[in-house]
Amino acid sequence: MQTGENEQALRRVIDFTRLLSLGILLLHFYLCCYPAFRQLGLSKPIVNHILLPLTRLALFQNTWLAKLTVLILLLVSLAGSKGKKDEHIRTRTIVSYTLSGLFLYFVSGLILTFNSSGLALAALYITITSVGYILILSGISLLFRRLKLALNQDIFNKENESFPQEERLLENEYSINLPAIYNLKGKVRSSWINIINPFRGTLIGGSPGSGKSYFIIRHIISQHIQKGFTMLVYDFKYDDLTKIVYNNLLKYAHHYRVEPVQYIINLEQVMHRANPLEPHTMLDITDAIDSSRTIMLGLNREWIKKQGDFFVESPINFITAIMWFLKKYEDGRYCTLPHVIELAQVDYKELFGVLLQEPEIEVLINPFVSAWQNEAYEQLEGQVASAKISLARLSSPHLYYVLSGNDFSLDINNPDEPKIVCLANNPQKSQVYGAVLSLYINRINKLVNRKNQQKCSMIFDEFPTIYFNGIDNLIATARSNKVAVTLAVQDYSQLKKDYGRDQAEVIMNIVGNVICGQVTGDTAKQLSERFGRINQQKESVTINSTDTSVSKSTQLDHAIPASTIASLSSGEFVGLVADDPAERISLKVFHNEIQNDHAAIQQEEMAYQAIPPVREIDQDMILENYQQIKQDIKNIVNFVFLNS
Repeated sequence: MQTGENEQALRRVIDFTRLLSLGILLLHFYLCCYPAFRQLGLSKPIVNHILLPLTRLALFQNTWLAKLTVLILLLVSLAGSKGKKDEHIRTRTIVSYTLSGLFLYFVSGLILTFNSSGLALAALYITITSVGYILILSGISLLFRRLKLALNQDIFNKENESFPQEERLLENEYSINLPAIYNLKGKVRSSWINIINPFRGTLIGGSPGSGKSYFIIRHIISQHIQKGFTMLVYDFKYDDLTKIVYNNLLKYAHHYRVEPVQYIINLEQVMHRANPLEPHTMLDITDAIDSSRTIMLGLNREWIKKQGDFFVESPINFITAIMWFLKKYEDGRYCTLPHVIELAQVDYKELFGVLLQEPEIEVLINPFVSAWQNEAYEQLEGQVASAKISLARLSSPHLYYVLSGNDFSLDINNPDEPKIVCLANNPQKSQVYGAVLSLYINRINKLVNRKNQQKCSMIFDEFPTIYFNGIDNLIATARSNKVAVTLAVQDYSQLKKDYGRDQAEVIMNIVGNVICGQVTGDTAKQLSERFGRINQQKESVTINSTDTSVSKSTQLDHAIPASTIASLSSGEFVGLVADDPAERISLKVFHNEIQNDHAAIQQEEMAYQAIPPVREIDQDMILENYQQIKQDIKNIVNFVFLNS
């Protein structure tokens, strides 16, 4: 126990041991250099009577043994001594003092081998030995006072923030498994990112260049095709993902019970054609409302934050009425988005006369008719013009051609007709194309989220560039229907800008699996809080005028701080995976570097086959279809007025 009495007793023992060491050294000097002391008149009979008998002791009969005994006692006394710790004492100083002292201390014994008893040799021997003794004393004292701190060795606290991660490969018929390495207390270990339940939603985040597509999305595509998933892929930068899908399907198509067919919706270079407003899939007017809301909010992204406003809901109701009229007219023969666009451009008198023929939309169209009949033209223009202007941006022969065809149905996870659909966008025209592709996604969402269908994977690269109405509902309810949703975003702020704060928070919080590369700001802070805290060692040093103390403690701190997430390298990801009741994962949080076989991927890409053209078309066919749609609307208006 460190009481005052014990410390005083220890100090006395140390002092006595050091004094004994010094006494033996002085006695050694007297006995070895006795002729010199006698010559100087420093020897006394009484002293000789006491000390000279000691020469018969074995300790003093051997010079080296006496000096070694002195050195051992000195070391013992220094080992128990206390002094003010100093972090500025250098190892070089300690080593130089100690080695120099040992050299002088022991080499001085050679002087005694000379056959001379002169004062000069005795003085030289005592001086050199004493200097060596003092140097040893100084060097060893510095050694025990040296404060060795490891505080600055890990300046970014990486080792302290490391934690155990999942090293098992956990596979099942739905899983996504990514090999990785991680750091645990300075040691590199192998690990796996096991997304064993992708149906709980997967969010992939990371700034441009962080490796979302190269390290993650390409593996999700290939692994899900190997496991027999039907698939919807939103390819923002066509044909980066579509080419991966096409070549993996060529390789693994035999894994399916019924071999799937790949369809590509490309609004620029016509591939396949499909009608997102298939009349037989619109079961009631709520489907028309969803489609109308999707296309209008997709064309006017600022409206997303203003839903419920009069001048937002009015255009949506207006387009809904047109859609439902075309769905009911001649069993939906003309129920396509191009026909909706053209019918919206008809003069009010003819338009309202046509729409009033359908009783089910009378409630929707009544406010517009009343404004027209009461000659409230400014109000009417405010209600309708924004819809007409927005839709006019879609009046393109190429768009009309793709949207009015019927190469395939949108029930992509039909077990009897499985499909893999790729939606191609162009970053330079993403605002217009994104709205149309959003409509496809909305309709596919309605059809895939049903029971007894084939497992389906929906992958959205650069998700904020489209408007997906009801994405939160899909993630929340589609798990039981085996629909896996993967969303790739660059940052939470991007999602918040395009979807609004409330919707962005729901999307961020509802997904079960999160994989994120380098992000900053609020995104990094939210993720850091989500990953939780771990016990970390903390060290502190207190230096005052009399003593230096080092204290160590443990405290809970962020497992992955926001600053760490903001400085991740390409290919380095942090995240959290969700487990399954049948397959538990205790180590859900990870911070690792995904391992890609770059040479194998490069070789695989070099062997990729180009996507073949689907059909041979010319500009005349596209223009003919464009004119035919316009003529269809004229025929509908003329027929209604002739029979009214």
